Amino acid sequence: MSLPKVSHLPPLRLLSSIHNPHLLLCSIAPPSVPRRTLSQSGYRRPGKTRDDRLPWQKIDFDFWKGVEGIKKHFKLLKQELTDPLIGPEGKPILEHMKEQNRVVWEFRGPESLAGWTVSCDKEIGGQSEVYLKLGRNDTCFLYGTLNSAPPKDGETRYSGYCTMRSKQSLASFDRKKHFDWSSFNTLHLRIRGDGRPWMINIATENYFSHQKDDLYTYFLFTRGGPYWQDVKIPFSKFFITHRGRIHDQQHPLWLDKINTIGFTLGDKADGPFQLEIDFIGVCKDYAHTEDFAYEMYKRNPTA
Repeated sequence: MSLPKVSHLPPLRLLSSIHNPHLLLCSIAPPSVPRRTLSQSGYRRPGKTRDDRLPWQKIDFDFWKGVEGIKKHFKLLKQELTDPLIGPEGKPILEHMKEQNRVVWEFRGPESLAGWTVSCDKEIGGQSEVYLKLGRNDTCFLYGTLNSAPPKDGETRYSGYCTMRSKQSLASFDRKKHFDWSSFNTLHLRIRGDGRPWMINIATENYFSHQKDDLYTYFLFTRGGPYWQDVKIPFSKFFITHRGRIHDQQHPLWLDKINTIGFTLGDKADGPFQLEIDFIGVCKDYAHTEDFAYEMYKRNPTA
């Protein structure tokens, strides 16, 4: 295939290419680069339809929706300014100092599920399914089917995961809002599962872009059966992972800037699963005095 030149194009087509950048790119594309790569940028998941609209065409313009958004953000700004006058996090100072337990997420209605999102390997062509609904006892009921068969796309080698993650809390004007758990040392959950092992993932605010996929992870073992179990996991047990791999360098969890918490299932045991969560909270355990559970070794220690 010969390389076409812009100067050899018909005058009418050359003139129209000035107003149509896709036509101009396709006209000068080299033989080694597929033309479809020039007309669309970014990764597109298998099975997802193409979206060739211009960036400004993807914006949903709604005047009244914008007015409601302004009211919402100014209401949040007012709350941010008045809460410090009462005390830390809007609580009296004595109540804040004596606080031993705090419920962070509690599921008592359909609106409580709006702050959570679920995903699975179906987004990359897998066959797993995951759903989230409100249980009969006003609890979070996570269920679905796990399938570890990889998609037949010639690229993906491993598959089989389902996850549930809390959404990022936002302050006024869509600024990030962090949880401050520095007064506590233990994660407290009340759950009921089917005996499968899960992973608890806590995301914190990072200072560098290459740390955006870092998570603090620990295991959650469910007993199965009809009885609820209270799980307490010290924060000192969490270790850093990056896209499923454990870091060589570890350090304790940063408790002053917590962003999200999530639960991941990927035990390679295909079949249905379910996990019921009553509440997720934090507590202060005075019997636990450990700072960090993992000992770090120096590669070249000095004598």
